[in-house]
Parts: sequence; structure tokens; C-alpha cells
Amino acid sequence: MLAQQLQHTIDFKTKPLGALGHLEYLAHKIGMVQKTVSPKLYNPHMVVFAADHGIAASGVSAYPQEVTYQMVMNFLGGGAAINVFCKQHDIAIKIVDAGVNFDFPEGLELIDKKVRKSSRNMLEEPAMTAEEYQKALENGKSVVSEIVKTGSNIIGFGEMGIGNTSASSLMMSKLFDLPVVSCVGRGTGLDDTQLLHKIQILSEAIEKYPDVRTADEIAQTFGGLEIVQMMGAMEEAYQQNMLIMVDGFIASVAAATVWKKNPQIMDNFIFCHVSDENAHQKLLELLGQKALLNLNLRLGEGTGCALAYPLIQSAVNFLNEMSSFEDAHVSNKE
Repeated sequence: MLAQQLQHTIDFKTKPLGALGHLEYLAHKIGMVQKTVSPKLYNPHMVVFAADHGIAASGVSAYPQEVTYQMVMNFLGGGAAINVFCKQHDIAIKIVDAGVNFDFPEGLELIDKKVRKSSRNMLEEPAMTAEEYQKALENGKSVVSEIVKTGSNIIGFGEMGIGNTSASSLMMSKLFDLPVVSCVGRGTGLDDTQLLHKIQILSEAIEKYPDVRTADEIAQTFGGLEIVQMMGAMEEAYQQNMLIMVDGFIASVAAATVWKKNPQIMDNFIFCHVSDENAHQKLLELLGQKALLNLNLRLGEGTGCALAYPLIQSAVNFLNEMSSFEDAHVSNKE
């Protein structure tokens, strides 16, 4: 009944049928999540999870590992792209240390959820023990539980972690039974030689664990602490019936992993952009999703979410504020 009411409301706005395109789909989706024909967005939040990766030691990134903690300090100082875009669109931002290989000084506005300093090197052992994996999931959930207390009903997640496109490529390969090479991209800007090296390293890693099957096993073996905390955060956001803005490739892999565990979570996901990372478009197609933006971004941090948020606002606003043909005394087509 609600689905029909929403569609009727959308169809009878003063516009040709379907003229607002994907915004109409988005308005309908948001109305269904909030179970109303007049949805509202309250206190939007962005959470950036940061962690290091053991596999970074194998030279799979163009940047050294210390960039992770340096970028966290940049986030805290307000100097990163995500800070600029969140400020522009009045989105609250939280930075989480999920597992950065660095001792941060006291007194920073940093949420300390460090499980350990960096994931383990999956070429030698699974990225996390079972206990570390569960702790990371719980830590992600606890971050969202606190944000819910502010009245927020829409949240986006970003990440920072040198080596995390490698972890995400391996997770995607195992989740969808795809060749590693089709899931690997240039990450932070690898040249052709570096890309071949990355593919070789990731192929070695995946061959080491032939019996890893379930979503949880895949995330524990190949994931990063920031990716797993994001997974826990997404699960908690769904439990709280929040709208969940999904950023680029890494966030979409986290989303795909929790979707494998609970397909209904897809109802609350809004995929914000298709990134320039090689496999992201393929991943969105596998999930049957279309992203709001295509700006050739490959930054992470949640930047795609922050840039897409005004479009999400626009979908809600037209639903609530645009006149119907009847209200505006405009003739509809026969």
C-alpha cells in the first residue's frame, strides 16, 4: 500500500511522468525505508574508519604505509577533501582509529577503536584472528550506536588505509567467485609494472586460502580492520533503520559482504558514486545497483557520499515540497 501511495505521489507532481529520473527512484526508496510519503533527513553524519594493512609491506600501493596516520592527522586538522565537502553540506564528521599502525597523542578528536596496530599480513596468516574480527565488528557497531543518540537518520562511511584496495579486491574475488585479475585496479595510482606486481601478490594471497567460503571467513581472512568496522557500522545502521550512503569501491565491498550475510540490508543502501577503480562498476552491476554520480573519483574518505548528499536531499525535498497537478491547478495529460 505504501509503495503505491509513494508512486502515486511521485507520479502526480507537476512534471511529465518519470521526468526526474533516478531522483524518483531515490525518493521512493527513502519513503519505503522511513515508511512514510513525507520522509525527512536529520543530522547527517560521515564516519571515516582508518587502519593499516599487513599486506602493504609487499609493495601493493604507490604510497608508503605512514600515509595512513598522516592522513588521519589531516582529517583531524580539517584539511582533507572529505572535511571540505562535509563542511560545505553541513554533515557532521567523525574519524575512527580502527587499527592504524601509530600511537596517536592524547587529546585529539579521534574515536579510539583500535583493535591492533594494522591487520596481519595475509600472505603469512589471515588478516585477523576470529577474536579480532568479532571485536572489529562490535567496534563499528558501537560507533553508530553513539551517533544514533544525536537523532541522525542518514549516515555515510569512508575509509583510509594504505593497501585497502588490495584487501577489497581479494574480498570481491572470493565473494563472487571471480578471477583476481578482474577485481584489481590501480588503487593510489600504480603504473603498469606496479599493477602487475600487485596482481601477482594478490594471486598468491588468494591461492593460500582455498577453503575460505562464507562472508565472515572472507572478511576475516582478506579484509582490513577499517573495512570490517565499516561492515559492523553498516549492520548497526540498518538495525537502527538509517539510510546508509555507500561511497566507492572499498565501501561497496563492505556493503556487498554484509549483503551476503543479510540481503535485506540493500533496502537501506544508497550507492553514491561509481569510482574510477577498475572493478567498481562491475561490482555495482553484480549487486544490481546504479550509483548517483560518476565523477571519476578514486579518493575514498567518503567523498562520494558527501558530494551525493545534496541529491539525496533534493529527492526528499521534491517529494515533500513540489506541487501536485491538482494543488497547482495545472492540467495533467489526458
